Amino acid sequence: MDWLERAASLRQWSRDGVRAPHKPLLLLYALGRFQADAEGELRYSAVEADLKQLLAEYGPARGTTPAYPFHHLANDEVWEVRTDRGPGSPGTAVTELRASGATGRLAPDLRAALRREPSLVGRMARVLLDLHFPPSLHPDLCDAVGLEPELAETDAVTAPERRQRDRRMRELVLTAYEYQCAFCGYDGMIGTAPVALEAAHVRWWAYDGPDDVDNGLCLCSLHHKLFDKGVLGIGDSHRVLVSQHFVGRSPAARDHVTALAGRPLIGPQPGIRPVAATHRTWHTSQVFKGSPRPNAA
Repeated sequence: MDWLERAASLRQWSRDGVRAPHKPLLLLYALGRFQADAEGELRYSAVEADLKQLLAEYGPARGTTPAYPFHHLANDEVWEVRTDRGPGSPGTAVTELRASGATGRLAPDLRAALRREPSLVGRMARVLLDLHFPPSLHPDLCDAVGLEPELAETDAVTAPERRQRDRRMRELVLTAYEYQCAFCGYDGMIGTAPVALEAAHVRWWAYDGPDDVDNGLCLCSLHHKLFDKGVLGIGDSHRVLVSQHFVGRSPAARDHVTALAGRPLIGPQPGIRPVAATHRTWHTSQVFKGSPRPNAA
């Protein structure tokens, strides 16, 4: 059985680019826990809070319960659920999962494969990370699920027939925005090389976002991370959105984040297409958290 292919083809509800990373997040969490304790089981009532936090931080803005992936992941033959009554899940009712003592863990064949080949943990994690999350979030997500970063960074062919990234995009986007952050204007260089400036996908590459300039922004490292975490977004008038959920009391947080609310984007150069409406709309509905703050004074 090709476990990398199995990880790459988890059955998920999908329509018009809607994000539904619930199963990938649970599988990443289970791989992290297996790495720490290969024999352990995950009792739903004990891990529910962890899974809720993962879904809140790395899932879409709409709320959902971890009961759904806990129950449905078994259909992909990488996960099994048992209760006090024996094998099988009682369903997606949270109260029943708690009351029945439901526990989940990786499927027996997968556990055996991971014991034979410990590096498979990292290769499976890389598949899940690459297919469902932007690179800026990979280290934080590994930390959140307890995966050793070096194991999740194994270079490997992760899935058949995957799209290839256009390596020219970074330079094209940075050039279009004249090597300055579209949110704050940061333009640091060391010699002739830009420092901490990155090409961000607006619609994530993992969700069919093209490697086109009108799907890119030149952002500093801080604002790239905040953009991918849903703290920042882009409004219809190409002005910066700042989530009302963001809380920062320090002068640095106010200056670098909340003061951006309503500020027009910097760039791109005249004659270069700005971020396309379809990509802005996708980011606002699938990544941006909550409602935007009023424009800063």
